[in-house]
Formats: sequence, structure tokens, C-alpha cells
Amino acid sequence: MSVSQKMPVLEVLQAGPWASLQDAGRFGVRPLGITQGGPADLHAWAWANRLLGNPWNMASVEILFGGLQLEATGNAWACITGADLGVTLDGEPLQLWQPFQLHRGQRLAFATPRQGIRAYLAVAGGFPGLKPVLGSLACVVRERLGGHQGQGQLLQVGDQLPLPGSPSSPPARRQHLLVPDYKQTPELALIPGAQIRHFSGRSLFQAFNTPWQVDQRADRMGVRLTGPRLECQQPKLISEGIALGGVQVPADGQPFVLLNDRQTIGGYPRLGTLTPLACSRLAQCAPGSKVVFRAQGLDQAQREYRSFLQNC
Repeated sequence: MSVSQKMPVLEVLQAGPWASLQDAGRFGVRPLGITQGGPADLHAWAWANRLLGNPWNMASVEILFGGLQLEATGNAWACITGADLGVTLDGEPLQLWQPFQLHRGQRLAFATPRQGIRAYLAVAGGFPGLKPVLGSLACVVRERLGGHQGQGQLLQVGDQLPLPGSPSSPPARRQHLLVPDYKQTPELALIPGAQIRHFSGRSLFQAFNTPWQVDQRADRMGVRLTGPRLECQQPKLISEGIALGGVQVPADGQPFVLLNDRQTIGGYPRLGTLTPLACSRLAQCAPGSKVVFRAQGLDQAQREYRSFLQNC
């Protein structure tokens, strides 16, 4: 996006491997075959905005693996949550999960992952003047929708994100903040699906009692998991709608979890569906790390999600 030099901006000095603009996502368009997009780690994204007093749907920058460098041409309050990517402000280490002041001429630099793989940079007041596509700024590269230029582009050197200017006082402190420990092996809450009855008893035992390894085939569309071979006797399925967190099991018996940029329909049997917060935790797992599934009922999953929304 080309921005007038009279408007303060965050300018990209160095582009990371996968940095994009994400708001809450694009909804009501799946009948058109368009996916939702939005933050892979909803928890970290939401708290980046919450800690600044931003409304729920405010767009933030999702940074994968690091490598991104930005320079401010104006002042702003900002906040970085999610993974520890060794971020510095003018060369000095920066505290995550709390607001900080960004002044004109200062530089933010994201190095490499120390804990987790995705960080979120939010600015108080967001990035004004950017135009939503189908109701959202969420960047989906595969569909060429959203982002800072509207056509699904990742951030590149020379790109500029407009700043709204800095409020006179710091954002109010927020309570109930729980910072995840990304070094621990996560238990991912999984709501069993209608097709679970077609999996063998041995496969179900293995699914919930064996650690799974995150494969190299992992991106915003989905995460492949490797482990014991799951066997399903489900007859051939007609393609059906796929929700966020759907755990599909293809013929090779190795499940994959569908995330924000997933296709809208699919025909593989499903073990169940990860909760949104479980998807957030999975999105912070690097290839080679371990995860375990934990069965959860729908009522409990809904209570936990409502509590998250109320506090965030």
C-alpha cells in the first residue's frame, strides 16, 4: 500500500518468510467457496488487541518464524503477543504481552523462534484507511483476498502500514491474562465427530493415548500429524462442509488438522474437531514437536470458549 508521507506509518525494512495482516476472519462467504482466514492463534491475536483496548475485529500483523523488521515514522502504542521471536526495539529486548510506546524513528526487529512460532503485533487504533474485502482485512494468499493491499499479499520490503497516532495515555491494564507456555507438550481438546464410530477400537485408543508429531507439512491451511496408523471403515463419503479444527483422516491413516485457510468442503472421514483454542495452541507448534489429543464434550468446550471471549 502506498501511503502519503504526511501520514505516520510502519515501513517494512526486511520481510520475514510469512508476515500478513489478519483480523478476526471472513465469515458468511463459505457458500461461495471462500475460506475464513484470520489469525492462526486466535488467543494471542485477541490479547494483542485487548491489551491495547482495541475492539475485537481490529487487524494485527501475524509474524511466522521472524525475520521481519519495521520502522515507525510516527508514534503509537503497540503490543506483541504470542511466540517469543527474539523481538527487539532499537536493539534492546522487548517485553511481550504488555503495551509499549513506539516512537518515530524506532525499529522493531523479529529474530528467530525461542518459544512458539507465531507472534502478533497490534497497534492501538489499528491500521486506518485499509479497505476490507468481503467484510474483512484477513489475508488469504491462496484466494488472493485481503491483506494490506486487498489482494492477499504478504508484507514485502517497502510496504507501509498506516499508523493512527499515539493516544496521550497508556492503555488500561487488563486482568485475567494467562500467558501460554509454548515449551510444554500441549493437550489439544478434540470434540468427537459423528464418524468416530467407524474407527476401530485400537485406533481410538491410539488416537487419544499416543503423542503425535507435527509434520513438516504444516501451514495456515492445515497441520499434518504423524504417528500410529488410524483405521476407519467409513464407507465412501460425500464431500461436506469443513469447520475450523476438523481432524480428517485420509487413507494412509495419518490425521491432519484443518486451520484458517482450509478448503471449505472435504470428503475424508473425521475423527472430530479441535476447539478454537486448541487450534490456537497447535498453531504455535513447530515441525517435530509433540501434541496429544484429549476428548472433550461440546458443552464444556462451549463454556471454555465463552469464558475466553468474555475475558478477552
